[in-house]
Amino acid sequence: MREPAFWYRPRSPKSHLLRPLGALYGAIAARRMARKGFDAGIPVICVGNYHVGGAGKTPSVLALTKLLRELGETPVVLSRGYGGRLKGPVMVDRERHAAVDVGDEPLMMVRDVPVAVARDRLDGVALAKSRGATVILMDDGFQNPRIIKDASLIVIDSERGLGNGKVFPAGPLRAPLKVQLARTDALVLIGDGNAADDVAAEITARDKPVLRARLRPDATSVALLSGKRVLAFAGIGDPGRFFRTLQSSGIDLARMRPFADHHMFTQAEIAALVADAQREQLTLVTTEKDLARLRGSEGMPDGIVPFAVQLEFDDSAALRRLIGEYLYKARERRFGRR
Repeated sequence: MREPAFWYRPRSPKSHLLRPLGALYGAIAARRMARKGFDAGIPVICVGNYHVGGAGKTPSVLALTKLLRELGETPVVLSRGYGGRLKGPVMVDRERHAAVDVGDEPLMMVRDVPVAVARDRLDGVALAKSRGATVILMDDGFQNPRIIKDASLIVIDSERGLGNGKVFPAGPLRAPLKVQLARTDALVLIGDGNAADDVAAEITARDKPVLRARLRPDATSVALLSGKRVLAFAGIGDPGRFFRTLQSSGIDLARMRPFADHHMFTQAEIAALVADAQREQLTLVTTEKDLARLRGSEGMPDGIVPFAVQLEFDDSAALRRLIGEYLYKARERRFGRR
């Protein structure tokens, strides 16, 4: 879906009119979050956010995957497979699956980590454990109580924050903020903005850690686009962030085409992008997530350059200690030992 602009306006008449629906939705979400979940039997770390749309969960999951492996763990990502038709449980396979099967994010992540897709997260846990997982990384699912989480890391784009702070559909929040704050174990702020400073202060006041991180462009991607004029397109939660990243990397951004989050490109749209690029002798560039959706599509042209980014934490040592503590406490709770 494409986020309504009024979600990011402080005093919008549309938002005010939708507040009663937001209150109802929020009450239902809060009641649901209070339910008791199932113990997976192994540590479960959830990477989520308070609001709908993108914030940087996927790069965060991949960064945690790398760290967990350095700690000697075998992580498996558990995803609902948003946008895919398969209910699962199924292990994602790039040779057999396309984005229409399992969703774009799982298809992108499986290059780096095994991914189990399951609409029923209990089934996904069983499948992940059968594949040797010592830790389950939940991609999203913070508001879903089905599985007990040993730690929930919430990701916020520091430049966008939480918009008007209201609950869907009046705003972007998935549940009342206070309810979500109470279940947060750590906050990850991505970028150099200050739009989420109030939330960070709330987390700090609860004696929970706030970690800062930044998306760093992949050097190879930057080199491939050096000296070229580009037409950039993206169907992610915040296409503007992608365009800003390109510009801050010194890329000559001649044209921009934003699409809705998880947009499934039609042949006509692909053809139009190619025609526009050829007309002005531009190089087509998109996100890795968008390219995952495009792979396997009819009319998929050659020459689209994926622009890769990696999430880097300002204090990687603090993150390492934090994750180590989560794992220790999770196992101590279950077994009374490491």
